[in-house]
Amino acid sequence: MAVETERKFLVNGERWRCDATAAALKQGYISDDSKVAVRVRIAGERAFLTVKGAKSGISRLEYEYAIPLADAEELLAQLCQRPIIEKTRYTLDYRGLEWVVDEFAGDNAGLVVAEVELDREDQVFERPDWAGEEVTDDPRYLNTNLAKHPYRTWASR
Repeated sequence: MAVETERKFLVNGERWRCDATAAALKQGYISDDSKVAVRVRIAGERAFLTVKGAKSGISRLEYEYAIPLADAEELLAQLCQRPIIEKTRYTLDYRGLEWVVDEFAGDNAGLVVAEVELDREDQVFERPDWAGEEVTDDPRYLNTNLAKHPYRTWASR
């Protein structure tokens, strides 16, 4: 069983950029209800189909499979909800943990969020000073919800 346990934070400032490696991502959702989300993602020349279960605390089941790039492009074009999520994902190490910072573009431009995956929900970790307000429990910041209600449409941010 694959379990994803992550915490999510809004990003303050630019200090994280100097140690980060960047990759452009496009992703869309074929299905996204309260029990399961099916995502298609293109990362460079690689593509994936991901199935995620409902959250339980800060964890959820997650299964990811490599798929042909041409299939992913067709799925994004034909079957995924609009808008497609566009972002640059930056990866960096901080105190022995891998952090990702997603800088959104398109309909979610202006939003920058950091995530850290943990081994267990009660894992203690040191938070970088650029990881600001925690939004792990705020459903607005789930990518599935950003596809339905883009950041640019939020009345108050």
